[in-house]
Formats: sequence, structure tokens, C-alpha cells
Amino acid sequence: MNRSTDVYVSGAGEPVGRAAPGAPGRSSDQIRTDIERQRSELSRSVEALRGRVAELTDWRRQIREHRRELAVGAAVAGFAIGGLIALRRRR
Repeated sequence: MNRSTDVYVSGAGEPVGRAAPGAPGRSSDQIRTDIERQRSELSRSVEALRGRVAELTDWRRQIREHRRELAVGAAVAGFAIGGLIALRRRR
């Protein structure tokens, strides 16, 4: 650890992490309080992430919200496939 900046460095001298603020000299009650606070923050973050993932993977909602784009894409694909079929029949 580089004492001047409280940054942990690897053997190659690259920074890999910072020292926790106030880590030395804290009481066990302070450490427990910090752990509980971080556990609570992590729980809220996980719940928010779960909600976001559920929102993004709801394919029915995605279809409802992007009907126009899907219709345009289907039309383009239909014309492309129809054109290929027409070209093959000519040969």
C-alpha cells in the first residue's frame, strides 16, 4: 500500500484498491453498524436491479411499446424474402 495516497498497488505498481476510510481504530460496534448499512444499501440495489431486469426482459411489454418498429421490420423482411423468391423463380 502506498502510504501517501492510501491506495493498494499490485506487484507491478498498478493501483488495485483503496484503504477503507477510518478502518484502523474503529470499534466492533462501528464496524457492525457499517456492515448493516452496507447490507441495507446492497439489498436496495439488488431490488432495483431486479425490477430493471424484469422490465427489460418483459417481451410482451417490449412488443406493445415497439409495435411500429416491428411492423416496419416485418415489412422489410417480407419484401426481402419475396424478392429473393422472385429472383430464384426467374432462373
